[in-house]
Amino acid sequence: MTGASSSKAKPTGPIPLGYGAIDGELAIGGKTASQLAEEAGDTPLFVYSRELLKRRVSDLRAAMPDQLAIHYAMKGNPFPPLLEYMNGLVDGFDLASGGEMELALAAGVNAENMSFAGPGKRDRELKAAIEAGVTLNLESEGEFARAVAIGERSGTTPKLAVRVNPSFDLKGSGMKMGGGAKQFGVDAERVPALIKEIIASGADWRGLHIYAGSQALNTGAIIEMQAATLELAARLSDEASTSPDKINLGGGFGIPYFPGEEPFDLDAVGGALGQAFSALPDSIAESEYCIELGRYLVGEAGVYLTRIVDRKVSHGETFLITDGGLHHQLAASGNFGTVIRRNYPIAIANKFDAEAEEVVDIVGCLCTPLDLLSNNVFLPRAEVGDLVAIFCAGAYGASASPMNFLGQGAAKEILV
Repeated sequence: MTGASSSKAKPTGPIPLGYGAIDGELAIGGKTASQLAEEAGDTPLFVYSRELLKRRVSDLRAAMPDQLAIHYAMKGNPFPPLLEYMNGLVDGFDLASGGEMELALAAGVNAENMSFAGPGKRDRELKAAIEAGVTLNLESEGEFARAVAIGERSGTTPKLAVRVNPSFDLKGSGMKMGGGAKQFGVDAERVPALIKEIIASGADWRGLHIYAGSQALNTGAIIEMQAATLELAARLSDEASTSPDKINLGGGFGIPYFPGEEPFDLDAVGGALGQAFSALPDSIAESEYCIELGRYLVGEAGVYLTRIVDRKVSHGETFLITDGGLHHQLAASGNFGTVIRRNYPIAIANKFDAEAEEVVDIVGCLCTPLDLLSNNVFLPRAEVGDLVAIFCAGAYGASASPMNFLGQGAAKEILV
């Protein structure tokens, strides 16, 4: 066996359900990885599956209460064809910049179904959102004052919600968005006074946005967070003496990336939320509810395909060098906020059903030791020209990576 002993192999994350093979090769959307690479004209290549996107939204709707709307947080993946497809599946879009708003509008999303969060919104972004009819999730009292002034100058009534910085966070989340001092949202104790100011200003008061964290796989923690969110929304509404039209419960649903991780129990979360909805206090009983999800909706529906361009041995270790790298898949390289580097789910795409034979490192083409896509993985023997597939690439891949690092440029993207 070439390469290190299999006993030295490090585990990889679980390949998401829904991927199969045609003649022993990874297949997506009824086509093999080789066919997709040929049709795209080159590698590296991100492939997104319509079937898996549709299935994820369908499963989510089946598990969640009927009155819960589903919004797509497009920061997860803003690829225009994917946005157009998601627009037919979800009820709304959540934006984090004026650029995302332009992409959503170009994809045919109705501005009435958009909300815009994020600190540091520039005046031109506020103006564009107000004039388009997009709801602004206010991050501060200062942003409120700017939005009202811009609305007065443009002769348009702004639609304003308040993003709340709750006193709690989402336990076990990969990224905590609430609790303590944060650049996100208005501290909960100041929210009632701001709501009263919004109403007094004549602006269109739309409701509350409460986002405590993201990338959680602990079922109990998600249920606890949603219960706390509803309790906080009720308390703030009581203190402001008004009932919000809409309440955005945030997101937080994670997907398994790494060895040992397992999906949370979607049915248990949906059941608990349904029970909570059946016992809402009067102040929020008539509100409309939504949840915003990015990674959870699109992450597992994407695969990154990169071709092996060289195979070499150094000090007894085998390296498969690809035409891709961290400039497209920063997270898989461990350079996107990961404290301990672990291996994403990975396969030799054109040998998807083959037996593993050797332990290898899979690296990119960049001139930096940081460009490590997979470390000491046990895979079928691969040669120059074979395709490597990195899974869970549908979110925070192409748009979240430094594509122009070392002049490499963007990967191709297709929706199949």
